[in-house]
Amino acid sequence: MADNADIATDTMERRMEAALASRPKWLGIDMAASDPDCEDCGDEIPAARRKAAPWATTCIECQGIREQRRRHVR
Repeated sequence: MADNADIATDTMERRMEAALASRPKWLGIDMAASDPDCEDCGDEIPAARRKAAPWATTCIECQGIREQRRRHVR
């Protein structure tokens, strides 16, 4: 049976693998070709946001909601 440390380690490893798998491929890939749709609402991420933050996976509104939720969780 796993203890809390084992569970925490497994969770960290899964999150790290997911983050690494979803990170932008900075070398040799055109960032403008990345998915232009917000992963939360499905609307198109404005071109200006994609240009300013090519790693963004959410529109500005959804990102604001995510940040609000994070503030309330702590």
